[in-house]
Amino acid sequence: MQFFRIKKQMIFVGLMIVSIINQGYSQTLLNKKNIENTLNEAFDKFKDLKEGKNADYIKELANVDPNIFGIALVTADGAVYTKGDITSMVSIQSISKVFTMAKVIEQEGPQFLQDKIGVNATGLPFNSIVAVEMNKGGKINPLVNPGAIAATSLIRGNDSIEKWKEIQKIQSDFAGRQLSINRPVYISEAGDNLRNQAIAHLLLAYNRIYFDPIEATDIYTKQCALNVNVKDLATMAATLANGGVNPITKNKVVSQTTVMYTLPVMATAGLYDNSGIWLFNSGLPAKSGVGGGILAVCPGKFGIAVISPPLDNSGNSLKAQKVIQYVVEKLKANPYWIDPK
Repeated sequence: MQFFRIKKQMIFVGLMIVSIINQGYSQTLLNKKNIENTLNEAFDKFKDLKEGKNADYIKELANVDPNIFGIALVTADGAVYTKGDITSMVSIQSISKVFTMAKVIEQEGPQFLQDKIGVNATGLPFNSIVAVEMNKGGKINPLVNPGAIAATSLIRGNDSIEKWKEIQKIQSDFAGRQLSINRPVYISEAGDNLRNQAIAHLLLAYNRIYFDPIEATDIYTKQCALNVNVKDLATMAATLANGGVNPITKNKVVSQTTVMYTLPVMATAGLYDNSGIWLFNSGLPAKSGVGGGILAVCPGKFGIAVISPPLDNSGNSLKAQKVIQYVVEKLKANPYWIDPK
């Protein structure tokens, strides 16, 4: 018996040593000095990049300062690193789709989402009507406008007020603070969202929207107009990286299961019709918004976000893409980077 007790103790000690070695290795890559130096390098390398232009199909977004440039990285244990402009607010836009999708999964389960909306990348622009027609309202995903409007309609609530409160709460819980609507952006979008209303009615024709189409579109417009800064976005990403627990507030926002089914959709459809190129170059699940933000998730390690309003032709911040890819490469944070045994 004593032999077996000693053997068990030796195994335990061995496992502890392996754990300490692994933790030490991880810390050498993600220590404070290395992260700070990498963010500084990325900021200096791309701060003068002048490519792209602000979104202008939403009139208010054309007026946003194109020189806003901020980087934030929040680790899974709650350490916060920032560089550049971390106070300027922009509208969250399509990044909000991730967290409404997560709420649907949390409430109803992943199969429900797959059945009611779909999870396939369309390969078409985010506001494509053709994508709805090609798929007869199905087999789309919650990260493009048709699927996102359908997702808002699936949030529990007896009316649009209750549904909106649930959506605002989940977005705020991920950010770790109460988020409010950018009224000028909301008014600008609400006054010029006929295309989204048309998409919602087309979904109704295929029985793929589950609430009044006009009200669902308005709820969707509100969520896109929520104001965020770059630290908010990084915290939202870090909450996903930390298995659904906000690393700043320590509150559980969603379950690990919800995170497990959220990240793959981000990986395949997070940057619209450029999602494949993004995943090839970074390896990280991510989501962009036409307000100029991009957030990305390194599972178990950190969330990172960048705000820079000028966009590429697909609606993704040019500077944000370059910065995150640079940081991922420098920190060897691509989950497909595998050290041979």
